[in-house]
Amino acid sequence: EGKGKKRNALHDFKKTGELMLIKVNKTLEVKTKLLNTTEQCAKRCSRNKGLSFTCKAFAYDRVTKRCHWLSFNSLTNGVRKKQDHAFDLYEKKDYVRNCIIGKGADYKGTISVTKSGIQCQAWNSMIPHEH
Repeated sequence: EGKGKKRNALHDFKKTGELMLIKVNKTLEVKTKLLNTTEQCAKRCSRNKGLSFTCKAFAYDRVTKRCHWLSFNSLTNGVRKKQDHAFDLYEKKDYVRNCIIGKGADYKGTISVTKSGIQCQAWNSMIPHEH
């Protein structure tokens, strides 16, 4: 990265236009606030600043300039997708990507089987293989 250039927080998010997530499970958390740009929303979500939960996604209402930080994403149980022309959905790539980069230490996706279809061994288990 160049000197004096700040990294754009939006690079950590996958954007889906005209989509909002609706929580069916009432225990899932949402926080909203008026913010002028999606970049400001992304920074707050990345840092979990002012949030009582881990932010996995946010939806930005382009009409009201309102950011909706979400404790869930489109892969979470108890969530449904809704087409909405006012919103753009931004999901943290770490939580929605289905690939492992490097050794996978930071992987937060949902894949739990090997390429050949064998169930993965839990990280905290020494059975059937030792680490």
